[in-house]
Amino acid sequence: MQEFFSLNYEWLRALHIIAVISWMAGMLYLPRLFVYHADSEIGSDKSETFKIMERRLMKIIMNPAMILAWIFGLLMLYGNPGLLSEPWMHAKLLFVVLMSGSHGMLSKHVRKFAADENQKSAKFFRIVNEVPTVLMIGIVIFAVVQPF
Repeated sequence: MQEFFSLNYEWLRALHIIAVISWMAGMLYLPRLFVYHADSEIGSDKSETFKIMERRLMKIIMNPAMILAWIFGLLMLYGNPGLLSEPWMHAKLLFVVLMSGSHGMLSKHVRKFAADENQKSAKFFRIVNEVPTVLMIGIVIFAVVQPF
C-alpha cells in the first residue's frame, strides 16, 4: 500500500495543494465576513444574510477542504515517511496544527454569530484575519525553502 502512495506522490501533492488553496480561501474570507457581521444589527436582514454566508462557507468549503488537505498530506507522509525525519517538516506540521486550531476558533465564532452571542468587535476580527496569513507564510516557507 505504501508503494502505491509513493508511486502516486505527485498526484497526492496536486490534490493536497488544491485542498489547501480551497481551505485558505475560506480561512482568509471568513474573518472578513465577521468584521462586517460584528457591525450589523442583531436580527437585521444583513445579519441574517451573514449567518447564511458564514455557515455555508464553513460547512461546504472550509471543513471539507481542511479534511482533504489533512488526508492528502498524511498520505504523502505515508508514501514518503523519510520526510518525518526532516526538521523543516516538524515546523511545517506545527504551523498546520496551529492553522487547524485557528479553523476551530473560526468555527466557534460561526456558532456564536448564529446564536446572536458574538461579543467581539470588528477590530478584533480584523486582527484575527491576519492569523491565517502569518501561518500560511510559515507553512509555505517551510515546505518550499526548507530552511533547516
